[in-house]
Amino acid sequence: MSFMTKMSWGKENKMNRIFAKDGKTVMLAIDHGYFMGPVTGMENPAEATKNLIPHVDSLMLSPGILNSSIPTSFSGGVVLRSSGGSSITQPDITDELLTLEAKEAVKLNASAMAVSFYLGTKHEHQTIEALTKAINTASDFDLPVLAVTAVGKLLEDKRNLKFLSLASRIAAEFGADIVKTYYCDGFEKLTNAVPKPVVVAGGPKLDSNRAVFELVYNSMQKGAAGVDLGRNVWKNADPEIMIKVIKEIVHNNITPDQAEEMFRDLKK
Repeated sequence: MSFMTKMSWGKENKMNRIFAKDGKTVMLAIDHGYFMGPVTGMENPAEATKNLIPHVDSLMLSPGILNSSIPTSFSGGVVLRSSGGSSITQPDITDELLTLEAKEAVKLNASAMAVSFYLGTKHEHQTIEALTKAINTASDFDLPVLAVTAVGKLLEDKRNLKFLSLASRIAAEFGADIVKTYYCDGFEKLTNAVPKPVVVAGGPKLDSNRAVFELVYNSMQKGAAGVDLGRNVWKNADPEIMIKVIKEIVHNNITPDQAEEMFRDLKK
């Protein structure tokens, strides 16, 4: 993959666990509990994921759930949630710090650390500092860092090209190896401006399967290196079918129409 040309063997090997040979990834996000607790559909992570993880390239999750709920035989990428500190009991969830050190992530055989930062909030400086600290310390272990351009309820109106491009480029400028952000109108301008692989977040559950298929397809067509979906998979009535179809969109470029047909066929 072109974005790996200047990496050490160790870092490239870790990135290759996250991204498939085609340079794309289907990442399953199950880290919501770090601030939301037992979310509907993910009350029992081991049970909820056992039929999903055979179909994903990588997982984004917390250290505790990795230890308690994921088989050690899982050979895909492990992206560990490494920031936190606030919960949904607070009106402002942007007050985050680093919660996991790089050396602890390495002990868990992580492929990357995931750190959120909150541009445009009173905790902007603090969360950028946490991101840069993670990047700097992770470099000692050739460990990639995924930067999450988080928005939260306070920034819901910021899911636009100007804001997301700003946040994504800043993450790349500080040395993040992967940038996770939201899809928006003009998304191809964002991916063109960010010289790192961009992974698209799913966000809250969408109203229909078609909406999910269109999100994934449009993201990939406009330069994304993959998607990191959670609630739009495991809150679905047919989560295993959903992840199979998403994998086909990401890796084989099937269209939303073809995705709907595949979903119907798999339900028969």
